[in-house]
Amino acid sequence: MITNDVTKKSRNVILALLFLGWSLGNLDRYIMNYAVVSITGDLQLDASSTGIILSAFFLGYAIMQIPGGWLADKFGAKRILLMAVIMWSIFTGLTAIAWSLTAMIVIRFLFGIGEGGFQPSSSKIIATIFPKEERGRAMSIMLTSSGIVSLIVPLLAAYLLGTIGWRMMFIIIGAIGAIIAYLYWKYIQLPKAETADADETGSPAVKIGFKELLKTPLMWNLIIAYFCIYAVNWGLVSWIPTYLQKNRGLDLMSIGWAQTIPAITTIIGVYGSGYIIDKLPKGMEKVLGSISCAVIGLLLYLMFTAKTVTLFIGYQTVVSIFIAFVITLLPVIVLKKLPSSITGSAMGIANTGGQLAGFVTPMAIGFMVDAFNGSFDAAFWMLIGFALICIVSLVTLNDQKGALLKA
Repeated sequence: MITNDVTKKSRNVILALLFLGWSLGNLDRYIMNYAVVSITGDLQLDASSTGIILSAFFLGYAIMQIPGGWLADKFGAKRILLMAVIMWSIFTGLTAIAWSLTAMIVIRFLFGIGEGGFQPSSSKIIATIFPKEERGRAMSIMLTSSGIVSLIVPLLAAYLLGTIGWRMMFIIIGAIGAIIAYLYWKYIQLPKAETADADETGSPAVKIGFKELLKTPLMWNLIIAYFCIYAVNWGLVSWIPTYLQKNRGLDLMSIGWAQTIPAITTIIGVYGSGYIIDKLPKGMEKVLGSISCAVIGLLLYLMFTAKTVTLFIGYQTVVSIFIAFVITLLPVIVLKKLPSSITGSAMGIANTGGQLAGFVTPMAIGFMVDAFNGSFDAAFWMLIGFALICIVSLVTLNDQKGALLKA
């Protein structure tokens, strides 16, 4: 297998560099949820307009998932990785010059297009250089970047927004992206035949074309599951700062401190999930995933009916663990069940569902909040519904080899 051509030290260096990139991407997404409080004040926007800004990135990101994955399989993961980082860094910096709602929407949309190739290409690199028994751990390390960034961002955003302002903040983040792009160009070295693969017996893997992959039942289950769990995740992440400020009466600094607790549990949940998933017996992944989604639905109900902020944060802390498990589980299924020659395309297809959820959900919540005079109750019921649909998609998931190749 191709992973024998890459030393353990080289794999760890590449993994560390990919982690930096994932962290930067998450930084921009999370910090916008806090910056938008200042942006809406400067541009005089209502909740519906706020939702559109938060969703614009995800529309571009979703549109680019499948092309980004296909390009990574066709032209090489490193090339697409570099293009993604360079493009998103440019448009992150350009966020600072947005002068109107329309300008902000266009810039955030193009930023999403730029970043869209990053996750499929980086996932393909993981599948290329790591043996199957280590891919769950490698992916969990990537995904912990979300928890670590969500831990840092609330306090960082409160400080930066209060000192240098949101415009200068985005210029700095764009400059950091340029530095990471240089590190990728210089230090990420992949085997020439980066699309080679073998099955568990050591025989050459069965090749699956893009059209056949898109017709595979497993992929549609994953698209639905991705959409549902990310609808819950981004619905909470994008609106909790506004919810806690307007409905629970907290200021930005208090929100920042309160959100460090769920962030810590997310880090633990994602990192621990990778090890657990690698050790699970065959077939248990979807069982534990379904149970996790059921618990998520229950905890979401307890969150919005909580009488105190303390109880709300407590339920949010627990729900973050179960969301972390499902979010880690889904890409690992792709990495383990499909050959690395099509990992980029498969990850792009599956992740399209997740990013479409990132586009639809924040905007839908914004409209719901306006429609119900500032109440978030309908939005929470919507998220509970997504958790229930995710249960169905995981229960019916068929990961047997015959089902994977059926077109």
